[in-house]
Amino acid sequence: MYKKVFLAILSIMLICSMAVNLTGCATKVQAVDLMEGLKANPVTGKSVDDAFAQSQMRLAVELFQSSVLESKGENVLISPLSIQLALAMTANGADGDTKAEMEALLGGEISLEDLNEYLYSYVNNLPSAEKYKFQIANSIWFRDDEGRLQVEQDFLQKNANYYGAQAYKAAFDDQTLKDINNWVKDYTDGMIDSILDQIDEDAVMYLINALVFDAEWQRVYDKSDVYKGKFTNIGGTEKQVDMMHSEETVYLQDENATGFMKPYSGSKYNFAVLLPNEGVDIYEYIAGLTGEELMETISTPQLGMVMATLPKFSYEYDLTMNDVLKELGMPSAFSGSTADFSKMAHSSRGNIYIGDVLHKTFISVDELGTKAGAVTKVQMNDESAPMSEWVVTLNRPFVYMIIDNETNLPVFIGTVMDVT
Repeated sequence: MYKKVFLAILSIMLICSMAVNLTGCATKVQAVDLMEGLKANPVTGKSVDDAFAQSQMRLAVELFQSSVLESKGENVLISPLSIQLALAMTANGADGDTKAEMEALLGGEISLEDLNEYLYSYVNNLPSAEKYKFQIANSIWFRDDEGRLQVEQDFLQKNANYYGAQAYKAAFDDQTLKDINNWVKDYTDGMIDSILDQIDEDAVMYLINALVFDAEWQRVYDKSDVYKGKFTNIGGTEKQVDMMHSEETVYLQDENATGFMKPYSGSKYNFAVLLPNEGVDIYEYIAGLTGEELMETISTPQLGMVMATLPKFSYEYDLTMNDVLKELGMPSAFSGSTADFSKMAHSSRGNIYIGDVLHKTFISVDELGTKAGAVTKVQMNDESAPMSEWVVTLNRPFVYMIIDNETNLPVFIGTVMDVT
């Protein structure tokens, strides 16, 4: 039986159950449940359509491109869905220009109100079963100081309705630090053991989303499928690594890359890779991607025999996303002088703004399947075809995704620049 596969985002959460296939219960925390007596109201949701899928693919590509630019020479892995959910919860407390900027980035032409409906339906319809488990949880933590912080009940209600978010009032002391990190560890199956090193004096709220994906390959690799091979990393150094060989049937190709899809058990999710052609710089390839073109590549594969060779790999990645998000069009949220989160809360010390967005991920790909995780923390501060045969050998830097087959949207997207 394979170990776990994926987790993705923490904006701040602490939840024992969530609207999306979450089982189990987190470690008991020493915080006051602000949601006690506040029940999620029923919502209808909006079925996933082309407008939503295209906006989400655009966001995924833009976040990926910006993350790669911020991490030159490194392996990169992000969960666009995890980041989206954390920021969407945060946006429900925004107003004015701050809301408009977040709305444009997260949904494009889709309003925040409609985006809530879309995400509710999308997340609650992501398939999950014993061999391809998908879990999501959301929570919000507030500083226990009513003389300083007054939280808007409509903000709590909306995030309860659409995101199943639980809200907790805590002292923001050492015990709170322990509670949050224990929760992160619990809901990432131990892949990520912490999201906070300390709680800043200016911090008044954390929003966290946790996402876990755990899947076996539809066909696991035999011992005879694994051999030593050469991988040339981004710096041009050649090294011996474990390579896994398989015969796949779905071939991907665009103007500058070839690749394949490998299904997970149940055929609800695929592992997809794109290898830039010889002579094509991987950074130039990533920079040239568009959401529309990537969706076209994934949605229109060719069928035939693919002799696929994939290296075993594992790594951790983390990125403070403040600059990325500012450059992508939401600078107001990060400034104490321009942010408008009046629909979220009010502080006696001054305006509330986003102090930090941290995204942490982990992935391991081997003979049995994929194990990965991601956490995103949003910290709020105040002031004070015909059968053919192709060969794809991933022996140099490449891009990969984990795809939800129903929508062809990546729940994870990354690049391997080196194999360790």
